[in-house]
Amino acid sequence: MEWTNFLTQLLLSLSACFLGMSAVYAWATKYNFYSSVDVAWSYGFSFLAILYLIQAQTQSLKLMVLCSMMILWSWRLGTHLIMRLAKHYPEEDGRYHELKQRWATKLHFMFFGFFMLQAASIAILGSPLIFVSADPEQSLGGFEIAGMILWILGWMGESIADRQLAQFKMDPSNKSKVCQVGLWRYSRHPNYFFEWVIWVSYFVYASGSPWGWITICCPLIMLYLLFKVTGIPETEKQSLRSRPLEYKKYQGTTSVFVPWFTKK
Repeated sequence: MEWTNFLTQLLLSLSACFLGMSAVYAWATKYNFYSSVDVAWSYGFSFLAILYLIQAQTQSLKLMVLCSMMILWSWRLGTHLIMRLAKHYPEEDGRYHELKQRWATKLHFMFFGFFMLQAASIAILGSPLIFVSADPEQSLGGFEIAGMILWILGWMGESIADRQLAQFKMDPSNKSKVCQVGLWRYSRHPNYFFEWVIWVSYFVYASGSPWGWITICCPLIMLYLLFKVTGIPETEKQSLRSRPLEYKKYQGTTSVFVPWFTKK
């Protein structure tokens, strides 16, 4: 792949993502509902995958499989988030309620920057599409098959974790309790872990294309975002605010990320 072509494709992706997320930010500002950024981020990857399918010179099997994986994951997660947010609308997700308070003096400036960072992350994390779309080899090889297997494991694991948490929250008797059923017994964030597995799968899949190994940055960036930005830190802060004693006990017995045996 020529680097000028890579940079051109990346700039086009960034431009499209900035434009789309700017529209979402305008809606979020109008209705004072910034939790919408999570939904937009999720659906943004299907939007990006469709753009690559449209502009591809040849509709190769390799590109269509990757786009299909990204679209299926994107729509499942986005729809799950919409259904979750709709139950409490117009009340913000706890994380964004906290950010509103923290950024009160410069709310619009900070949230606009936050939305644009989310847009940039879509373009950068979607970079496997660039390398696969430029690959002249159209057939599936070992890397692609391994990536597909990992993707299936990640997609199933994330779906199961989300469903288990949703069912737990539906029971009124669990309102003040911490979910420790199913996968949540072995990890405090199994949904995040299996989402990360999905990003590993995109990297493995793209590694079968020339220079595709560079997309190792995708699971590494996702790991950073989950541990240092909007994933685990904000989620755990919210859990500690809502049920401090129960959650501290949960933290002491259960793995933070990788599903593992509980401590006694």
